[in-house]
Amino acid sequence: MLIFVTLMYAIVDIETTGGHASANGITEIAICIHDGHEVVKRYETLVNPGVDIPVYIQALTGITNEMVSTAPPFKQVAHEVYGLLQGNIFVAHNVNFDHSFVKYHLNLAGFDLQCNKLCTVRLSRKILPGMNSYSLGKLCHQIGISNSARHRAAGDAEATAELFTLLLNSDVHNHITDALKQRSKEQVLPPNLNRRFIDQLPPTPGVYYFHDNKGKVVYVGKAVNIKKRVASHFAGNNSGAQRQEFMRHIHQISFQECGTELMALLTEAVEIKRLWPKFNRSQKQLDFNFGLYTYEDQRGYLRLVVDKRRKYSSPVHTCSSLITGRALLAKLIEAYELCPKLCMVQTNTDACTGVNSLQCACTGHESTELYNQKIQKAIEGLKEALPTFAIRDEGRKDDEHSCILIEDGRLYGMGYISHYMEASNLAQLKNYLTPYPSNDYMRNMVISHAEQYPWKKVELAS
Repeated sequence: MLIFVTLMYAIVDIETTGGHASANGITEIAICIHDGHEVVKRYETLVNPGVDIPVYIQALTGITNEMVSTAPPFKQVAHEVYGLLQGNIFVAHNVNFDHSFVKYHLNLAGFDLQCNKLCTVRLSRKILPGMNSYSLGKLCHQIGISNSARHRAAGDAEATAELFTLLLNSDVHNHITDALKQRSKEQVLPPNLNRRFIDQLPPTPGVYYFHDNKGKVVYVGKAVNIKKRVASHFAGNNSGAQRQEFMRHIHQISFQECGTELMALLTEAVEIKRLWPKFNRSQKQLDFNFGLYTYEDQRGYLRLVVDKRRKYSSPVHTCSSLITGRALLAKLIEAYELCPKLCMVQTNTDACTGVNSLQCACTGHESTELYNQKIQKAIEGLKEALPTFAIRDEGRKDDEHSCILIEDGRLYGMGYISHYMEASNLAQLKNYLTPYPSNDYMRNMVISHAEQYPWKKVELAS
């Protein structure tokens, strides 16, 4: 015997004190229970959010602090709201916004809401293509749905219910059924992102880009598996302000495949510096802040000192911190018998602690010529210690290899070379690689990788 189960839909609209659930309250909620043909039950109530309603939101919704002062707090209506939603399909215009608020505040009241979701923004884009706008007010105006109580929960819920009825009756390609399938991730996607952008992503290493409605890149990320990593951005129910704003800005996704995770890491670093995306927080300040500098003092002695990096300056060597720089300088002082006072390592008025303290430059007993020669040898030795090598690894295709070139301790560039190409000639290799601006983060990443995987390292002949 066949048993037919009637799907019931809970069409929800809320008004709130702000844009994200974790720091804002609900001021009004309306729920229309829809049986797939029509609305069979309605619920609405004002809610006391427990905080002041901002003036601009009062102007938008018409809901004032006075209106909600005698309304029940959400905890008092949570049981009834939960009973209307649990077991039904949660439907809203931009469903992730309404769902995040309701689920968050139900959780605070002790209720764990678990239900499927449908977004009428996403469904409208598929079932009613070609509209000028898919905001609730403009979309309803285009298709003839009236709403005399715009930006009030009951008015918007009723309009969404009428829109949903139209979508159900117009869904000749079964978009609603497909969205409700257990394996479908349709409803967790940002409201303005077409599913086709997800479907085109490859399961390979690379870099992905999130674009806003004008095509501008707002986020750059790297991945070992682009498809899996992008999907992870949309999983979960984080109700924080940053995530909510992030999701609203994602309209398109593009990507760049890379041969390895290291290539993806380097490309990500380059692209963040080039594009400066709005939602990337890390790697915008990753340049190392200290350097080893040389200058000539009034007496003609060359000084080798650690100092903060300045714009347009050219340090002999860069370092991540003052401690790291001074540790390096201490080694040079010992190896080349430099004066710790002239190197600003010893700053007190005590006798010089250098190897030749009695014949030291700081006392004038060592000539500028001899001392400066030692400084030059220290600088030359430091530069000679900087490595030149290539990392040869997997490519994007079977007939190529990825290649990253470090020259004199700095990242020269990277690219892809033929599987058959000999990569040991420095001058020849440069012709096949794209130069990139180097920074210490990228350089150290490659050097560390070479130390961890020495069989990938190629020694180069000049």
